[in-house]
Amino acid sequence: MMSPQANHADNNNDAKKLKLEKTGATKPSRVIHIRNIPNEVTEAEIIHLGIPFGRVTNVLVLKGKNQAFLEMADETAASTMVQYFTTCVAQLRGRAVYVQFSNHRELKTDQTHSNANASAQAALQAAQALSGSTPNEVQGGPNTVLRVIVEHMVYPVTLDVLHQLFSRFGKVLKIVTFTKNNSFQALIQYPDVVTAQSAKLSLDGQNIYNSCCTLRIEYSKLSNLNVKYNNDKSRDYTNPGLPTGDAGMEMGSMGALGPLGLGMAGLGAGAAGVLASPFAAMHGLGSPLTGPYGNSAVGAAAAGMPLAGFSLPGAANALGAAGLRLTGQPGGSCVLLVSNLNEEMVTPDALFTLFGVYGDVQRVKILYNKKDSALIQMAEPHQANLAMTHMDKLRMFGKQIRVMPSKHLNVQLPKEGQPDAGLTKDYTTSPLHRFKKPGSKNYQNIYPPSATLHLSNIPPSVSEEEITEAFAKNGFQVKGFKFFPKDRKMALIQLSSMDEAVSALIKMHNYQLSEQNHLRVSFSKSNI
Repeated sequence: MMSPQANHADNNNDAKKLKLEKTGATKPSRVIHIRNIPNEVTEAEIIHLGIPFGRVTNVLVLKGKNQAFLEMADETAASTMVQYFTTCVAQLRGRAVYVQFSNHRELKTDQTHSNANASAQAALQAAQALSGSTPNEVQGGPNTVLRVIVEHMVYPVTLDVLHQLFSRFGKVLKIVTFTKNNSFQALIQYPDVVTAQSAKLSLDGQNIYNSCCTLRIEYSKLSNLNVKYNNDKSRDYTNPGLPTGDAGMEMGSMGALGPLGLGMAGLGAGAAGVLASPFAAMHGLGSPLTGPYGNSAVGAAAAGMPLAGFSLPGAANALGAAGLRLTGQPGGSCVLLVSNLNEEMVTPDALFTLFGVYGDVQRVKILYNKKDSALIQMAEPHQANLAMTHMDKLRMFGKQIRVMPSKHLNVQLPKEGQPDAGLTKDYTTSPLHRFKKPGSKNYQNIYPPSATLHLSNIPPSVSEEEITEAFAKNGFQVKGFKFFPKDRKMALIQLSSMDEAVSALIKMHNYQLSEQNHLRVSFSKSNI
């Protein structure tokens, strides 16, 4: 085996032979010169840029010079590639790279000495096997549709977050999201294979948020997505006039997805994420990804946070604009201090139910000497942040409550014999927690408080009249009601005000509708 120094010397010899080119050649050649490549880029990544345009026959990476040469089988393929990258910025690991014709007619590299050449040859063989497949085998190979699986989904990942993330690489045409085998997945369609490949190469294996929400990306077997509805589950950006009915695509397409066949890579502790925290990216709070880069990586390289090979501009600004502190996210305390409560009406159960919309409440303590204040312990710090984001200054039982982080790390249960009057309750083993399962689907349905409530777990035997009557009996004025057209287990109910909807959620969540069914209530994102 040769030493790294010898290896580097071989590279330098190749570089001398090629007389590093500073300016682009105007005359077409099947050899392509690529400048400004990141130091750690591999031969396989350089080859990946060329695969969509034709067969790649040789590659040379000059890491010390941040340059590479790619030889295509013919000038036509090379011309197509250079022409394409004059209108669209090529990217490697988030950095803009520059593609031009080389002055050389062919790429002659010493294939006997260099270790780098051994890896180059292996990458070339893999690429040639890939591009040499017959048309019938192309499904699952380079394609305009990517299949994205989100692993370790601790925080919610919405369609809009995916759109902002994948739009970094080019125009996203369509997205369909769904849950399969208990994992959140998405199909994302680009206008061309090159953009899809660029996104796959840059994002596969990245974490959306620190140490979680890992993206696993493969090519879909579908070449086109048939999107019927524009809503939070599916979107056709080329056809904004679609109805908002239930998200979906033809079942035939879903059936064609086939088994994953993906190795689940272990998640490195503390692995950097593409976003600093989920809170700015969720529920209309603005996202770190909404930076001024469009389809180009140039802006991305200039500012923002360096993340696993690429950076995002404007992240800190977006978080700041959303009124969110970077410190303590997603670390920090699980305990919230809630003040200005209506002490005549508030109970630990009421706080458990309301705050339970945004996380799993473990303990509640209404302060014995200050009954308009309470400590609420959530299961995880990000749930406490989520609750604080949505409920600070919310009106509850006629008073505007304040929600802020507490200095306490947990809520203490009263010692035996200590006066408490039922003001402290432990909910650790409650069956009503909404987010017990990691990556729970309930994370997809967290919305800010509103006058419209989302009802679920409605048995077929229960009618609209019975539900609205149950709300009326408990003192709530129903302004509207609508079953979901394709799923009668769910409905929307509109109350006269947000204040009343908060009270209705507290009172009617877990309301018994039949022997087996208890009503599930959360805030809705839409009105009736």
